[in-house]
Amino acid sequence: MRVLLIEDDPETAAFIAKGLREDGHGVDHASDGKQGLFLATTETFDAIVLDRMLPLLDGMVVLQTLRGAGNHTPILLLSALADVDHRVAGLRAGADDYLVKPFAYSELSARLDGIARRARSGDEGREATRLRVDDLEIDLLAREVRRAGRKIELQPREFRLLEYLMRQHGRVVTRTMLLESVWDYHFDPQTNVIDVHISRLRQKIDQGFAKPLLHTVRGAGYRLGE
Repeated sequence: MRVLLIEDDPETAAFIAKGLREDGHGVDHASDGKQGLFLATTETFDAIVLDRMLPLLDGMVVLQTLRGAGNHTPILLLSALADVDHRVAGLRAGADDYLVKPFAYSELSARLDGIARRARSGDEGREATRLRVDDLEIDLLAREVRRAGRKIELQPREFRLLEYLMRQHGRVVTRTMLLESVWDYHFDPQTNVIDVHISRLRQKIDQGFAKPLLHTVRGAGYRLGE
């Protein structure tokens, strides 16, 4: 797994990171909440180990922000606060599990494996309703599109166009394929309707992001992703 560790205490962070690496996991470490939130929203992780009390941005704020942005990465919340009310608050805010300090590394490892395993099982059930290409995600049930956690508003036709492109990601999609699948035309109306919608969609999903995802393949069509 690739794990994001958000922990401000150097000794605790070193202890956890050492154990995770010895277990064969990749570890990225953030020492404050602001840096942790940035990494969690710009990179892809299999799980997050999140300390509840952090400098710059509290761990609960990080947790609530991620869940509010539609980020479903499994999160193990760490805290020295052991009473039931604090544990319940953390779980209701979106944490997948809660571990009280001090703890044995073996317990942390077991809990981390558990939430990652449950997430993989859940992903199998969500596969038909969510599509993802790089950091772009479409939720077919909620009719929502997000890139790097940022919500993107699309018109119904743009949504349908993006859904089709995402289902064909990595492949070249021709004008004929788009006309038949998105517009239900079985002839070419000889208009620039596709060009207009592709241009609008590109502005919404690529503008402001470092890496473009929607490409024009000269003389052939369009491709979403690499």
